[in-house]
Amino acid sequence: MSREEEIIAIVSENKKIEVNELADQLEVSRVTVRKDLDKLEERGILHRQHGFAVLNSQDDINYRLAINYDLKRKIAKEAAKLVKDGETVMIESGSTCTLLAEELAYRKNDVTIITNSNFIASYIRKAEAVKVLLIGGEYQKDSQVNVGPLVKKVISEFHVDKLFVGIDGFDEKRGFTGSDVTRSDTANTLMNSANHTIVLTDSSKFLQVGVVSEFAFDKISMVYTDNRIEKEIIRFLEKQAIQVITV
Repeated sequence: MSREEEIIAIVSENKKIEVNELADQLEVSRVTVRKDLDKLEERGILHRQHGFAVLNSQDDINYRLAINYDLKRKIAKEAAKLVKDGETVMIESGSTCTLLAEELAYRKNDVTIITNSNFIASYIRKAEAVKVLLIGGEYQKDSQVNVGPLVKKVISEFHVDKLFVGIDGFDEKRGFTGSDVTRSDTANTLMNSANHTIVLTDSSKFLQVGVVSEFAFDKISMVYTDNRIEKEIIRFLEKQAIQVITV
């Protein structure tokens, strides 16, 4: 785990921690911690407040990005191996999907990312080796994604081999679930323009049940998650012909 990842883990656990105490825990200088915090604040993951490092509001997508950051980062790195230099992929919104986009933007060459996520487009805006096609539509402020009929109209012009998506929950009867009707409908529209839909999620989502049915099991090719996922769930997914990759 990098020092930045350690900082995210510590602040995620404490919600708010004094910068001096953070430096003591990491056994580095205050100057070093402040430089790390500056980088994390620039990325929108944390923010500084009168000598403290503070986690963002729970309503902010940056907050969700910080939770289980280390696991999500590992999942993203593993999933990035599926993408070749020069390939065009589609990425729906979500914290793990954001980290995948970052991995592709800075570790691959000439990758094109089609996304409806304003957050992802902004998050990787400084990467020079990636091309981003942002699909317009009705803007959802909290999730920072574009949804609705305009997305459907535009996405019909594209076709890719791989679509990467996040989920909010899991139900053996209803499939992978979401928390927003319009966003789930838009994600299904994206799915129709891809050969393979690949779920990226930390294992905690398999213990939650979203209010909206989002993806049927027969529409999903692969799931990337961490090794905390229950073995029974892996067996269930494999019975649905879904390949499960854990990190």
